[in-house]
Amino acid sequence: MATAREMKLRIRSIKNISQVTRALEAVSASRVRKAEQAVKASRPYANKAWQVLRHLSDQPARDWVHPLLESRQEVRNILTLIVTGDRGLAGAYNSNIIRFTLEHMRQQPATVSYLIVGRKGRDVLIRRGVDIRAEFSQLPAEPSFADVSAIGRLAIDAYLAAEVDQVLLFYTDFVSLLRQIPTVKQLLPLEVGDVAGRVEGEGLAAGVATDRPPAAYIYEPGQEELVEFIVPRFTQLQIYQAIQESLASEHAARMVAMRNATDNAQDLASSLQLEYNKARQQAITSEMLDIVGGVEAQA
Repeated sequence: MATAREMKLRIRSIKNISQVTRALEAVSASRVRKAEQAVKASRPYANKAWQVLRHLSDQPARDWVHPLLESRQEVRNILTLIVTGDRGLAGAYNSNIIRFTLEHMRQQPATVSYLIVGRKGRDVLIRRGVDIRAEFSQLPAEPSFADVSAIGRLAIDAYLAAEVDQVLLFYTDFVSLLRQIPTVKQLLPLEVGDVAGRVEGEGLAAGVATDRPPAAYIYEPGQEELVEFIVPRFTQLQIYQAIQESLASEHAARMVAMRNATDNAQDLASSLQLEYNKARQQAITSEMLDIVGGVEAQA
């Protein structure tokens, strides 16, 4: 059994840790509010862009509209883009998305390569010895579209060069402060039929479900110029939105994890304080018995 001195030192250490976790919780709470505002601000634009892309993909000659809409007959190579965090102390946030990705890709018969966003995902996948095309880490705390456009450009160039036949995007969808869902969707070729994800669901829900053929539109300045701009940009927009969702999910997971750590530290400190009081009381009782015994022996 630990001595009273050891227990006192342990209580002091636990209280110091609880102060650190409380500070991290406050920082994460501040950041998650900003990240949530950024997610909500970009979703309407993503939804409208998705409706435009849905119309383009419904065209009879979609393969001739843009190369990114062209489906490959045989999928031999898959590029997997996974969004993780740069830091830990976020509970199971990083491990959930990594495990979800690996379990999903284990069922794929094609050759798989990875494009990784975040240091945590990079470290885990390097240890597993997978094929990593590129990795992006240390993104700004509030990334802009320009900060992540290079990631989308890399995926687009690989698909246009026929180096990969399919690009899948794995990220964590932000639902609420207490709920974040690992999500996968097909990034290239751009499909809208059976794609999972919050942005897609909201975009499809915004449209009117009918059996009529898609309406014909006259594009200005021209269809080719518009499509050539819209399709690659929306591909990059999906990645930007996924990173925004993942950042909000990471901050929310870290805030909850630090709150739980603070509560556990306080409970442990209270339990140790009770044990310390018992040990101290027992020591005082023993000392008093020794004094009484000494007095009786002298009498």
